[in-house]
Amino acid sequence: MVEPRVAQNKLWYLKHINLFSTLSRRELEEIERMTRMQEVRKRQLIYLPGDPSTTVYLLKRGRVKIASTNASGKEVTFEILEPGEIFGELEVLEDSPRETQAEALDDVLICAIHREDFDRYLHEHPDMTVKLTKLIGLRLRKIQSRVEDLVFRDVPARLAHVLLELGKTEGIPDGASIRIRAKLTHQELANLIGCTRETVSNTLSQFREQGVIRIDGRSITILDAARLSQLVS
Repeated sequence: MVEPRVAQNKLWYLKHINLFSTLSRRELEEIERMTRMQEVRKRQLIYLPGDPSTTVYLLKRGRVKIASTNASGKEVTFEILEPGEIFGELEVLEDSPRETQAEALDDVLICAIHREDFDRYLHEHPDMTVKLTKLIGLRLRKIQSRVEDLVFRDVPARLAHVLLELGKTEGIPDGASIRIRAKLTHQELANLIGCTRETVSNTLSQFREQGVIRIDGRSITILDAARLSQLVS
């Protein structure tokens, strides 16, 4: 039996999942009954390419990286998910094996929903299917934008684009500056923009020398967003 406080915490987390943010308490309790909470330690894998897609995941706390490895063994990061995101749903809807891997970048807390329960819920709530379709479309557009970055932009432009995106989603305004809360390694940034760690390090150093950013350990602060935007355009 679930303790009352645990159930309350679970409902609070579900309310902060983007897909469910407008649902009533009764509707959230319906979802709560078919989910189970899981803790995943930092750097552990949640699933791998080829795994059966039997579960949909809701990210409650921490960050999750969605990535793939090409034939030469190089990792490409498609997305870094923040709390409130749903993931693993596309393969579940298609009933196909996993095509990517999901890795915890922090100690994360997730809610897992079994495929049969998820399918039944969508069948009984067609309005939720519409919302989910919109979220999937938005995610695919973001991935398409990242692919276009890799094809048409040079490394400084790609890195500037990623920093600006992080500034919007993970930024803390500090006067005219924006401190990025997410502390990504140079290798993680390299995987996001499709280049080597050394190239990212050199490009960040150039940005710092130009007065565009400030670097304190793994913390990056955007000092001149306008100049970064000029690199992207």
